[in-house]
Amino acid sequence: MASRDELYQKLTEYLVELFEIEPGKITPDAKLFEELDLDSIDAVDLVVKLQEYTGRRVKPEEFKAVRTVGDVVDCLERLLKTHDLPA
Repeated sequence: MASRDELYQKLTEYLVELFEIEPGKITPDAKLFEELDLDSIDAVDLVVKLQEYTGRRVKPEEFKAVRTVGDVVDCLERLLKTHDLPA
């Protein structure tokens, strides 16, 4: 499983690549919609990219609760831990 730092770095990479956000603006506390100017369509694009990265489906209800970059990392950690549990 990817570490929290690896997830944060990958998310930062996607935010820069997909939405041309300056890396210096991306912090764990940065608000996706207010500070980074993402909209709902951007959020969908980000979810698609994260699903490709993790190979897991991100549940819409789970992602609706995210507000900050750190929240996205938390969501990804939960998603990966859930799928890494032994059967």
